[in-house]
Amino acid sequence: MEIKTGIDIIEVKRIQEAIERQGEKFLKRVYTVQEIEYCDNTGKMRYQHYAARFAAKEAIFKAISSKLPSDIGDIWTNIEIKNNQNHKPIANLERLNLSSIESMDLSLSHIAEYAVASFNIIFK
Repeated sequence: MEIKTGIDIIEVKRIQEAIERQGEKFLKRVYTVQEIEYCDNTGKMRYQHYAARFAAKEAIFKAISSKLPSDIGDIWTNIEIKNNQNHKPIANLERLNLSSIESMDLSLSHIAEYAVASFNIIFK
């Protein structure tokens, strides 16, 4: 058994500025269609939700990077952050074809200025 952990924090303003400056180009490079749809429907907290998902993708990458092939290419949209039926954030890593995942846990939090994510994964 191998336990890996990743954590990331980001200023919401950095994500907001990237979206305002680059628009669809940034969104499509970093987020899946479902993530964009979710974040765009969160009202006033739109940029906080984008920032939380960005932090989640960074935290996940930190935890799994040693398990990825060197030729993986652009990883951003291969990691998808969803909510389960209880509205808890979960990581969808199916596109990465990682083997031997026993369990994963993702936690997101955000306030007006910052978003943070913590990710734990256990490999068999």
